[in-house]
Amino acid sequence: MRLDRLLGITMTLLTKKRVTATELASRYEVSVRTIYRDIDLISQSGIPVASFSGTDGGFELLSGYFLTKQHFTIEDFSMIYHLLKGVEGAVGGAKYTALLNKLSTLQPALLNSERQDKITFDISASDEQKAIILPLLEAIDQLNKVVFTYTDASGQVSERKVEPLNLLWEQGSWYMNGYCLSRKDKRLFRVSRIDNLNVLEEHFHRRSEYKRPKQERGIDVHLRFDLTACPRVFEQFPGKFTNHGAFIDVQTIFYSREYAVSVILSYGEKVEIISPDYLQDELLQQINHVQNIYLD
Repeated sequence: MRLDRLLGITMTLLTKKRVTATELASRYEVSVRTIYRDIDLISQSGIPVASFSGTDGGFELLSGYFLTKQHFTIEDFSMIYHLLKGVEGAVGGAKYTALLNKLSTLQPALLNSERQDKITFDISASDEQKAIILPLLEAIDQLNKVVFTYTDASGQVSERKVEPLNLLWEQGSWYMNGYCLSRKDKRLFRVSRIDNLNVLEEHFHRRSEYKRPKQERGIDVHLRFDLTACPRVFEQFPGKFTNHGAFIDVQTIFYSREYAVSVILSYGEKVEIISPDYLQDELLQQINHVQNIYLD
């Protein structure tokens, strides 16, 4: 179905810096000429696709089309679908219902407009995460408070009572953003560290001051990597790196300081934090904690 292919190509452009016509033709088992026609249709729908010639040529979205190409909301995804549907409508759409059903199995919130601001779209989640995410979605939708056991990055376990606000996906991990009644402040909880989740019958009212919490903005981080880290850096930070020959710079956004520190630690001596300065301090504190374990 052509709409499936148009949608697939658009998704590829969103998650990849640049892709060639040959690669797309092979993936969707069509001719290169067909891919060029599809790219024209995508451009006509209002999605700005740039074309580059030469050895490193291919297609990519114009810079700044989305705040980030790594994650996007249900609202963004729904808009793309309807733009493509409008273009394809002239050809015919007898199987639109089947495609919608397929998409809804990947992410049920796509067909629920009330949830468009509550979850970031991504099709990957483990069975363990789904067991937490699905009840959280219901709690967010029904404005129910939740209680759970949480283990932080340092291994400290605590009981939390939270007003869940939304779910976020960031570089391979799910996070729940909410107001922690136990800490009297907004917090970002990594879903994989949540256990014994219980959705309460107790309801809460959304406060205007945290409809768009600051945590969603994330942390702008500038990292500098040794060339020996090339393969992993290219894979982990697609479209975020600049190769300077002697080193590689990465400018990206992390939605959690804990996650940022854990990623940086995993690269050992192959990475240097250029900014922000406070992340350097947190990294040193974490290294000292690890060192003290072996000195005691």
